[in-house]
Amino acid sequence: MCAMEAGKTVGLGFRIGTAWLLAALVALVMPFGLSAAPAGVPAEVTFTRDIAPIVQRSCENCHRPGGVAPMSLATYEEARPWARAMKTRTSIGPKAGVMPPWYVEKNIGIQKFHNDPSLSDDEIATIAKWADSGAPRGNPADMPPPKQYIDNAAWAIGAPDLIVKMQEIEVKATAPDWWGEVPSVPTGLTEDRYVAALEIKEVNDVDSHAGSGRATVGGRFVFHHMIWRTQVLDGKSDQEQDPLAIFNDEEAVNWPVHEVGRNADFFDPKSARLLKAGSSVVSDSVHLHSNGRDTRAHLEIGFKLMPKGYVPTYKRAIFGLGNGVDIDIKAMEANQQLHAYTVLQQHTKIISFEPHLHAPGARMCLEAIWGYTIQTLNCVGYDHNWVRGYDYTDESAPLLPKGTILHIVGFMDNSPSNKNIPDPRNWQGSGNRSVANMFIDLGIRLALTDDQFQEEMAKRREKLHLTKNDVVIGCPLCLVTPVPAPAKASGGQQQ
Repeated sequence: MCAMEAGKTVGLGFRIGTAWLLAALVALVMPFGLSAAPAGVPAEVTFTRDIAPIVQRSCENCHRPGGVAPMSLATYEEARPWARAMKTRTSIGPKAGVMPPWYVEKNIGIQKFHNDPSLSDDEIATIAKWADSGAPRGNPADMPPPKQYIDNAAWAIGAPDLIVKMQEIEVKATAPDWWGEVPSVPTGLTEDRYVAALEIKEVNDVDSHAGSGRATVGGRFVFHHMIWRTQVLDGKSDQEQDPLAIFNDEEAVNWPVHEVGRNADFFDPKSARLLKAGSSVVSDSVHLHSNGRDTRAHLEIGFKLMPKGYVPTYKRAIFGLGNGVDIDIKAMEANQQLHAYTVLQQHTKIISFEPHLHAPGARMCLEAIWGYTIQTLNCVGYDHNWVRGYDYTDESAPLLPKGTILHIVGFMDNSPSNKNIPDPRNWQGSGNRSVANMFIDLGIRLALTDDQFQEEMAKRREKLHLTKNDVVIGCPLCLVTPVPAPAKASGGQQQ
């Protein structure tokens, strides 16, 4: 648990005793039987005034005509039949099935992220009240202008500067899981450029309104994941390439793993990744998982480029955090825990937290241990149909000194209540199949020099107006004022 002091807290830590005491005091002073509505919920809720703005901000990217969701919610006529479902799916908390698919637990840890579509408690209560009140339309004049989309495959990163289309693959309805290599595809880039943001989409021939596919992980999609890199092949075939090149940034550049339902990546402005002229997209680790239909599909990779002349100043930190073959999950049991640790060998800035579990995965927490201080950076639910990467804002990204212990805790559900498990009577270990197990944090991190680490903490102190009485989740040394270097003696004087 976090060591807490008087003053403001940047982020939330485990304070179970305090929370219990406050709840007890509230229970004592509230009249028995009184149920107060959230302060931000209107007395009368209508679609045009109250619901449509929420839908446009947090739902329409998928739930619109031609979107990937099975139904559109863009108009009253489209949303009205789904009012009860909207109430149910938005109110189940940060776990599998919630909509929008964002699983950060809001009562603990850092709460500032880029591109957070989640709903506030007031917004969830507003949707519930609208559904319970008969889902009224309201005044048509209150309806916000419809959102405009460039096309039916809108990109979260904006219009890409470069799109690379991978080769189409057919996956039969009854096909087993498949892992292997796919043909490389040239990027067509004629000059070296750095990448600011990246997004990968699966494009397939499954009708988005034909249901969600097989009742298993992935829904209507067939690409479970793709581990990939870009590399200048120099006329060699994929088989002739040096297999060790993937470990050398001079030879190949590794990119975030594509997973089912994964959101876009926005790289730190100081550490954009290099996309070399004449490079190709190369993958020798694609995992295909049937969706229960004969499906033809391919991946499209969208790159948003930095301005010409950009040069990165920070380097990536490359280390693993997770378990390999030592996963042990009992049959017919929920809420089982897995643990993994690593010690930071460099000062580190964590750009994103990305839990990777498989079908039994229900939740993951990330902790930072520095001396006697244990801080829970985040706990998030997990849905293997919607793999999320959580990108911290610059002022909230954890700044951790060399020697910090990073600890992840995975919560696994191998019980009948987990619909992704084919047969919970089976013991489960590690494995590549969607219905087996992995336990990894795939987040992006930066390695900082001593000077960069001090500069980042100084910027954090100034940005957040921190005082010695504040607590900063994820920055254990932010409030430690550096000792000035001793002044150099003037020339000619003996010491």
